Amino acid sequence: MTTDGRHLLNGGKLPLIAPDLLGEILATASDIALLVAPSRRIISVLVNPHHRSFGQLTDWEGGHLRDVLTEDSLRKFESRLSEMHGARHGETAVELNHADKSNWEFPVRYSLHRIGTDDSILMLGRDLRPIAEVQQQLVQAQLALERDYETQRELDTRYRVLMEVSRDPVIMVSMSTGRISDINPAAAQLLGGQRADLVGSAIAQEFEGRRRGEFLESLANLAVAESSAPIELIARRSQKRVFITPTVFRAAGERVLLCQLDTTEAGQSGTDELADNLARLYHEGVDGIVFTDGDGNIRAANEAFLNLTDTANIAAIRGRSLTDFLARGAVDLRVLLDNVKRTGQLRLYATRLTTDFMGQIAVEISATWLNDRPNPVLVLVVRDASRAETLRRPAFGQPDDGVRNVMELVGSSTLKDIVAETTDVIEKMCIETALELTRNNRVAAAEMLSLSRQSLYVKLRKYGLLNKDGE
Repeated sequence: MTTDGRHLLNGGKLPLIAPDLLGEILATASDIALLVAPSRRIISVLVNPHHRSFGQLTDWEGGHLRDVLTEDSLRKFESRLSEMHGARHGETAVELNHADKSNWEFPVRYSLHRIGTDDSILMLGRDLRPIAEVQQQLVQAQLALERDYETQRELDTRYRVLMEVSRDPVIMVSMSTGRISDINPAAAQLLGGQRADLVGSAIAQEFEGRRRGEFLESLANLAVAESSAPIELIARRSQKRVFITPTVFRAAGERVLLCQLDTTEAGQSGTDELADNLARLYHEGVDGIVFTDGDGNIRAANEAFLNLTDTANIAAIRGRSLTDFLARGAVDLRVLLDNVKRTGQLRLYATRLTTDFMGQIAVEISATWLNDRPNPVLVLVVRDASRAETLRRPAFGQPDDGVRNVMELVGSSTLKDIVAETTDVIEKMCIETALELTRNNRVAAAEMLSLSRQSLYVKLRKYGLLNKDGE
């Protein structure tokens, strides 16, 4: 048996046609053609030469139909043959699934034709795999759409629930039309209307004295500004004073304004009470407060510090170094910066401030180093200590007026000049004063006294101050 159609001709089942022409006709008229005997044996298999996806199926010839069809397809095939019973030259269509020995399945739509006197069946088939692939893609697309619909419904539900239960008044405004696209019950109540009436209305009409273009422009400018106060308005329906804080975003190619509303009372209670109190302390406090950078250059100062230094205004001192106002100048600033950067804080550092008119005032300085930011800040709290100066008693006893004058020379004159006019007692008191001022920082004390570290240690040993410090 061959697949070129010669046996079909020899059996008298078809009109006499050249064997090669008959095989070509059957092969090209369908993707696959089978001639099946009444015993369900496959007599011949013809494959369209232009349809290579089936490969070589010559091993089907001589085999039983059950070997190449799935069980369901075989039952369907027998059912269709029963329907064709009695129709000699009847034709019917059936979709069958083929399965080879490696369980490779592919669907084929056959038209069944009875031929010859022995009820042989000619099966002309079309490959359904391209259609099946398209159908599968359609099914996957439909499933993806269903998933998107479910996700969208879930998001819509979440959005609606949030809008309904939120206690914060919120309004959605379309930037293109200037009309309210959505509003929650809290905002509707604040404006004095119903949600159904407010949705679709112009946002500018809900507030007194506002035109649509100007109002939308001001909201848009406020939304993109880095920092600015909310817009204060009067609601037309409820006559309540409200504050609007807008936020602009883009959705589906359209710009939308999210407007958060607050009443005057709510806005006042919602402010940071601590920040408000600190701001009032800064402006109205009795102690001077100064902010400097890491090098001691003044960035801000309050009114109390201006009073201490007899400065006319903040512009006169902003950017100036703190050394311009410290009696010991760079020595005081060095002690302050070294100690506060090492420990983070410095308390009750006693020194003197000089005023713009060459006056001096005794002060106590507490410092804090804020280094939790890209540009660290030194904060100084300066307290007037002129009244308490007479009550302070140093550790080495109560000095007389001459000794007090000598102590005031520390930092402004070298130790050699001071000692030339005084005795060893004064030298000891000067060293003790320097150690006290620098919190026992001997490097800073040596710099304050214009001594080398070795010279300072020699004098510490001379006066027994090393043992006094526990060394």
